[in-house]
Amino acid sequence: MRIGVLAVQGAFVEHINKLRQLDTDCLEIRKRSDLSKNINGLILPGGESTAMRKLLVELELLEPLKKMITDGLPVFGTCAGMILLAKEISDSDTHCFGTLDITVKRNAYGRQLGSFRCIDKFDGKLIEMPFIRAPYARRIGENVKNLATHEDRIVAVRQDNQLATAFHPELTNDTYIYEYFFDIIAKKK
Repeated sequence: MRIGVLAVQGAFVEHINKLRQLDTDCLEIRKRSDLSKNINGLILPGGESTAMRKLLVELELLEPLKKMITDGLPVFGTCAGMILLAKEISDSDTHCFGTLDITVKRNAYGRQLGSFRCIDKFDGKLIEMPFIRAPYARRIGENVKNLATHEDRIVAVRQDNQLATAFHPELTNDTYIYEYFFDIIAKKK
């Protein structure tokens, strides 16, 4: 199994380190030619979603990646990655991939100084959740499963091949969400 990690901006190194810790082959996705290499899944890291979208367009990665996701490639978006996948952004008329039937509110937990960690349930299992200028899902579509809620806000969802969290599991010692993502990949084969 090889996981592609979008590496144009944001916290991609932390995801790569976590994948290596799990003895999982990974590939940095930086340019269009990287997409010709065989990947079984894709991680969209946290970062600045507006800058990431701009770079995806400039590097001609947006449309090919959107097609790959639409065609069923398993994808896992964290924080800004959740925003990139979202069909709607509550404070913007633009979106990026628009493949995940949710409406997100960006920076919903405030500024950088408002960052925090908590323990809450993800699909019934207690895990650590680090939030950094995090979004949350204000609305989820009929075919979207709510996997985690914190303080009555939806912070993790799944729709078919798409998994998204508002928090950063790559910044914890827990590997449960990665294993959950690997299971999505295994079931797609």
